[in-house]
Amino acid sequence: MSAAFLGNVVEKDIHKSSLIAAICFALGMAGTGFFIYYGGLHQHNPLSLIGIYISYGFIMGIGLGTGYLSPVKTLMLWFEDRKGLATGLAVAGFGAAKAIASPIMQGMLDGLGDGGIYKMFWILACVYFVMMFVGHLLLKKPEGWHEPQKKEKGQGILSVIKTRPIPNYIGIWVMFYINITCGLALISQEKMIVKCIGLAGVVGIISTISAIFNAGGRLGFSAWADTMKDRNTIYKLIFILSIVFTGLVMITGGIKNGAGNILLTALVLGLIFVVNAGYGGGFSNVPTLLSDHYGMGSISALHGVTLSAWAFAGLRATRSPTSS
Repeated sequence: MSAAFLGNVVEKDIHKSSLIAAICFALGMAGTGFFIYYGGLHQHNPLSLIGIYISYGFIMGIGLGTGYLSPVKTLMLWFEDRKGLATGLAVAGFGAAKAIASPIMQGMLDGLGDGGIYKMFWILACVYFVMMFVGHLLLKKPEGWHEPQKKEKGQGILSVIKTRPIPNYIGIWVMFYINITCGLALISQEKMIVKCIGLAGVVGIISTISAIFNAGGRLGFSAWADTMKDRNTIYKLIFILSIVFTGLVMITGGIKNGAGNILLTALVLGLIFVVNAGYGGGFSNVPTLLSDHYGMGSISALHGVTLSAWAFAGLRATRSPTSS
């Protein structure tokens, strides 16, 4: 939701927004470590849980939302003829982090001994701040580039949305919401599904592979969409592939009967990988789809508002195992 509320900040000053992202993300992560440490010293003290919610949820969330938006428009300006590829590169990095960070974090937890959790958060706070601050220093718009569509830039978000029929934007928001809800619903149960088909011993490897598909979908689907007359077609392909694999797994009872059956196991893994790729592809195509419909003048703010669908999808998809 910070992306929705701070989209205008990103639009007006890319350097301010990227600095806010670096500070808030690192501060939230360090605060999370502190309150975990505090909770260990003061058992059953509600202050530690409240502190974790504020640090990990609110402060880190601001860093995450603004950090996610900050490079997107800039990359689209650098690669005007291949905007999908540009946003795919940025958003693929967002997805690939799971494949890179997960084993590193697990190794830190195993190697740091007692207090490994809060120590890990403190170490990562320092590492992420350095990387994000370097990104902040490097981030810039192309030389000689001037903001297009001055009139549009001065409009509020609602005015920009009204430049096309309102159902046009509602359709994009709902499409994105469905894409993310279904993706998160499966991803949140991914490890349990892998265990159900008898692959508990390689769940970490499969999780890494699915993360690669997620990142690959973000880059591949968005670059592919650059070659299409209507970028909306890519969502149709994502939905068709996801529905086909989901239907086949449901008809065959793949998750229930997959253990020991190579064909059903492959089908379930195919479902996981396809949905991960489609989830990532749905993410990366949103800013370019919005720019095709509404122009570049307020794309960061409009993209931020649209990311509210991600927030609502997260609440819906991961509410409980039953709802997923």
